[in-house]
Amino acid sequence: MNVRVAILTASDLGSRGEREDVSGDTIEEMMAGMGWELAVRDIVPDDSDEIVSRLKYYSDELRVQLVLTTGGTGLSPRDVMPEATLRVIDREAPGFAEAMRAASLAKTPHAMLSRAVAGIRSSTLIVNLPGSPRAVRENLEVILPALPHGLEKLCGDGGDCAT
Repeated sequence: MNVRVAILTASDLGSRGEREDVSGDTIEEMMAGMGWELAVRDIVPDDSDEIVSRLKYYSDELRVQLVLTTGGTGLSPRDVMPEATLRVIDREAPGFAEAMRAASLAKTPHAMLSRAVAGIRSSTLIVNLPGSPRAVRENLEVILPALPHGLEKLCGDGGDCAT
């Protein structure tokens, strides 16, 4: 299955060029390791409307199969990724966030602070990941084994969703 991936980083500092997007780099590296195609990678401020706009664009216009977001899932007032994602998705896919939190909780009690969500918009799976590169890697390692099968099911058991 040809999987096209979009990566969206929410970071006020990163969007102004004041912080390197190492978490986005980690996601890109891990997706390349799966043999999946990077369709687009963006950095936006922690702004719900801008995040919603990008998520809709990735799903409705670019028709990617997978959107992985990083950042904006904590308790800070500017952390709005889960709310923006919930505004966009048609159906939740809670098992991804549940699995990530459960695995992370074995490593740190701070995992309880994650408000990450996952869900489906049309034929696109959107998964919120944490903002730190280490947590991104650890969380992706948890869900990667289920992603190929999940994306095949989402796309109707094979074939390219975008065609």
